[in-house]
Amino acid sequence: MAVEMKREIQGVVVAIAGNKTATVLVERRVMHPRYHKFVKRFKKYLVHDEKNELKVGDTISAVECRPLSARKKFRLQSVLKTGVE
Repeated sequence: MAVEMKREIQGVVVAIAGNKTATVLVERRVMHPRYHKFVKRFKKYLVHDEKNELKVGDTISAVECRPLSARKKFRLQSVLKTGVE
């Protein structure tokens, strides 16, 4: 039986999107194909927060899981750093 590798993302909580859900902004750096400079690319993910412990500004780590709703496919793994608020 093969063990699946789950995707792991790290990002900053930008909004609390209802009960047990947080919106996380993930930044990745990619090299521009022509200019060979690193540019930032951003994407937002919905993360399941079972205990409602997240606040805006927290830096978190989330892991991929089964689909919990139409857009929510990650669950909270750990809070790496708490926000300022």
